[in-house]
Amino acid sequence: MTKLEKGLVQVYTGNGKGKTTAAFGLALRAVGRGLKVYVIQFIKGGFDYGELYVVDKLQGLTLKAFGKGKFIIGKPEEVDVVKAREALKLTKEVVSGGKYDLVVLDEVNVALHLGLIGLDDVLRLVREKPVHVELVLTGRNAPDEILQVADLVTEMREVKHPYSKGVPARKGIEY
Repeated sequence: MTKLEKGLVQVYTGNGKGKTTAAFGLALRAVGRGLKVYVIQFIKGGFDYGELYVVDKLQGLTLKAFGKGKFIIGKPEEVDVVKAREALKLTKEVVSGGKYDLVVLDEVNVALHLGLIGLDDVLRLVREKPVHVELVLTGRNAPDEILQVADLVTEMREVKHPYSKGVPARKGIEY
Protein backbone atom coordinates (compact mmCIF):
# COMPACT_ATOMS: atom_id res chain seq x y z
CA MET A 1 0.00 0.00 0.00
CA THR A 2 1.31 3.42 -0.98
CA LYS A 3 1.94 5.80 1.93
CA LEU A 4 3.48 9.22 2.01
CA GLU A 5 6.79 9.32 3.82
CA LYS A 6 5.97 12.77 5.22
CA GLY A 7 2.57 14.40 4.98
CA LEU A 8 2.48 18.18 4.96
CA VAL A 9 -0.17 20.79 5.70
CA GLN A 10 -1.52 22.81 2.78
CA VAL A 11 -3.85 25.82 2.91
CA TYR A 12 -5.84 27.17 -0.03
CA THR A 13 -7.40 30.50 0.93
CA GLY A 14 -8.24 33.93 -0.50
CA ASN A 15 -11.23 35.64 -2.07
CA GLY A 16 -10.75 34.12 -5.53
CA LYS A 17 -12.38 31.09 -7.11
CA GLY A 18 -10.61 27.74 -7.13
CA LYS A 19 -9.86 26.65 -3.56
CA THR A 20 -12.12 23.60 -3.56
CA THR A 21 -11.26 22.92 -7.19
CA ALA A 22 -7.54 22.84 -6.36
CA ALA A 23 -8.18 20.51 -3.43
CA PHE A 24 -10.18 18.13 -5.63
CA GLY A 25 -7.46 18.25 -8.27
CA LEU A 26 -4.96 17.16 -5.62
CA ALA A 27 -7.38 14.45 -4.43
CA LEU A 28 -7.72 13.13 -7.97
CA ARG A 29 -3.93 13.06 -8.39
CA ALA A 30 -3.53 11.23 -5.06
CA VAL A 31 -6.15 8.60 -5.93
CA GLY A 32 -4.42 8.10 -9.27
CA ARG A 33 -1.25 7.21 -7.37
CA GLY A 34 -3.00 4.74 -5.08
CA LEU A 35 -3.35 6.99 -2.04
CA LYS A 36 -6.49 6.89 0.09
CA VAL A 37 -8.31 10.22 0.27
CA TYR A 38 -11.05 11.52 2.57
CA VAL A 39 -12.75 14.86 1.85
CA ILE A 40 -14.79 16.43 4.64
CA GLN A 41 -16.86 19.39 3.51
CA PHE A 42 -17.70 21.89 6.23
CA ILE A 43 -20.82 24.00 5.50
CA LYS A 44 -21.53 22.54 2.02
CA GLY A 45 -23.87 19.63 2.78
CA GLY A 46 -27.31 19.62 1.22
CA PHE A 47 -26.41 21.38 -2.03
CA ASP A 48 -26.11 19.90 -5.51
CA TYR A 49 -22.33 20.16 -6.05
CA GLY A 50 -20.94 18.36 -9.10
CA GLU A 51 -18.20 16.58 -7.15
CA LEU A 52 -20.87 14.57 -5.34
CA TYR A 53 -21.69 12.75 -8.59
CA VAL A 54 -18.21 11.37 -9.21
CA VAL A 55 -16.98 10.43 -5.75
CA ASP A 56 -18.63 7.00 -5.72
CA LYS A 57 -16.97 6.21 -9.05
CA LEU A 58 -13.44 6.74 -7.73
CA GLN A 59 -11.98 3.92 -5.71
CA GLY A 60 -9.98 5.33 -2.81
CA LEU A 61 -11.92 8.60 -2.45
CA THR A 62 -14.48 9.15 0.31
CA LEU A 63 -16.49 12.34 0.80
CA LYS A 64 -18.79 13.43 3.61
CA ALA A 65 -20.56 16.79 3.43
CA PHE A 66 -22.00 18.72 6.38
CA GLY A 67 -24.13 21.82 6.59
CA LYS A 68 -27.29 23.21 5.04
CA GLY A 69 -25.87 23.71 1.58
CA LYS A 70 -26.15 27.47 1.49
CA PHE A 71 -24.05 30.46 2.39
CA ILE A 72 -24.22 31.57 5.98
CA ILE A 73 -25.17 35.22 5.93
CA GLY A 74 -25.05 37.14 9.19
CA LYS A 75 -25.10 35.24 12.45
CA PRO A 76 -24.86 31.46 12.03
CA GLU A 77 -27.81 29.39 13.20
CA GLU A 78 -27.50 26.65 15.81
CA VAL A 79 -27.78 24.01 13.07
CA ASP A 80 -24.66 25.51 11.42
CA VAL A 81 -22.72 25.08 14.67
CA VAL A 82 -24.00 21.53 15.17
CA LYS A 83 -23.09 20.46 11.61
CA ALA A 84 -19.62 22.02 11.82
CA ARG A 85 -18.94 20.27 15.11
CA GLU A 86 -20.08 16.97 13.59
CA ALA A 87 -17.63 17.58 10.75
CA LEU A 88 -14.84 18.34 13.22
CA LYS A 89 -15.59 15.18 15.19
CA LEU A 90 -15.37 13.08 12.02
CA THR A 91 -12.19 14.92 11.03
CA LYS A 92 -10.52 14.00 14.31
CA GLU A 93 -11.45 10.33 13.81
CA VAL A 94 -10.32 10.23 10.17
CA VAL A 95 -7.01 12.03 10.74
CA SER A 96 -6.00 10.27 13.95
CA GLY A 97 -6.97 6.88 12.51
CA GLY A 98 -4.17 7.18 9.95
CA LYS A 99 -6.04 5.07 7.38
CA TYR A 100 -6.15 7.93 4.87
CA ASP A 101 -3.11 9.50 3.24
CA LEU A 102 -4.75 12.78 2.19
CA VAL A 103 -7.49 14.47 4.20
CA VAL A 104 -9.15 17.57 2.74
CA LEU A 105 -11.04 19.87 5.11
CA ASP A 106 -13.05 21.86 2.59
CA GLU A 107 -14.28 25.25 3.88
CA VAL A 108 -12.83 24.63 7.34
CA ASN A 109 -11.35 28.14 7.30
CA VAL A 110 -14.84 29.59 6.84
CA ALA A 111 -16.11 27.48 9.74
CA LEU A 112 -13.27 28.91 11.84
CA HIS A 113 -13.92 32.47 10.69
CA LEU A 114 -17.60 32.18 11.61
CA GLY A 115 -16.77 30.72 15.02
CA LEU A 116 -18.55 27.43 14.29
CA ILE A 117 -15.54 25.46 15.57
CA GLY A 118 -12.57 26.35 17.72
CA LEU A 119 -9.18 27.32 16.35
CA ASP A 120 -7.41 25.40 19.13
CA ASP A 121 -9.13 22.18 18.00
CA VAL A 122 -7.91 22.57 14.43
CA LEU A 123 -4.39 23.55 15.50
CA ARG A 124 -4.24 20.48 17.76
CA LEU A 125 -5.38 18.33 14.85
CA VAL A 126 -2.57 19.73 12.69
CA ARG A 127 0.06 19.21 15.42
CA GLU A 128 -1.06 15.67 16.28
CA LYS A 129 -1.72 14.26 12.81
CA PRO A 130 0.12 11.05 11.89
CA VAL A 131 3.37 11.79 10.06
CA HIS A 132 2.22 10.29 6.73
CA VAL A 133 -1.08 12.22 6.54
CA GLU A 134 -1.26 15.17 4.14
CA LEU A 135 -3.80 17.70 5.38
CA VAL A 136 -5.44 20.32 3.15
CA LEU A 137 -7.48 23.18 4.64
CA THR A 138 -9.55 25.29 2.26
CA GLY A 139 -11.72 28.37 2.55
CA ARG A 140 -11.56 32.13 2.72
CA ASN A 141 -10.24 34.00 5.73
CA ALA A 142 -7.73 31.44 6.96
CA PRO A 143 -6.58 32.55 10.42
CA ASP A 144 -2.97 33.70 10.75
CA GLU A 145 -2.30 30.84 13.17
CA ILE A 146 -3.29 28.33 10.48
CA LEU A 147 -1.09 30.07 7.90
CA GLN A 148 1.85 29.89 10.31
CA VAL A 149 1.61 26.12 10.91
CA ALA A 150 1.08 25.30 7.23
CA ASP A 151 3.88 24.04 5.01
CA LEU A 152 2.27 25.43 1.85
CA VAL A 153 -0.12 28.37 1.55
CA THR A 154 -1.78 29.36 -1.70
CA GLU A 155 -3.93 32.46 -1.84
CA MET A 156 -6.49 32.62 -4.64
CA ARG A 157 -6.99 36.29 -5.49
CA GLU A 158 -9.94 37.46 -7.53
CA VAL A 159 -8.82 39.64 -10.40
CA LYS A 160 -11.95 39.32 -12.50
CA HIS A 161 -15.10 37.23 -12.08
CA PRO A 162 -18.18 36.80 -14.29
CA TYR A 163 -20.46 37.37 -11.26
CA SER A 164 -19.61 41.06 -11.52
CA LYS A 165 -21.20 41.07 -15.01
CA GLY A 166 -24.30 39.25 -13.81
CA VAL A 167 -23.33 35.75 -14.92
CA PRO A 168 -24.86 33.32 -12.41
CA ALA A 169 -23.07 30.23 -11.07
CA ARG A 170 -22.97 27.57 -13.79
CA LYS A 171 -23.62 23.87 -13.19
CA GLY A 172 -20.43 21.91 -13.81
CA ILE A 173 -18.19 24.97 -13.48
CA GLU A 174 -18.95 26.76 -10.20
CA TYR A 175 -20.92 23.91 -8.65
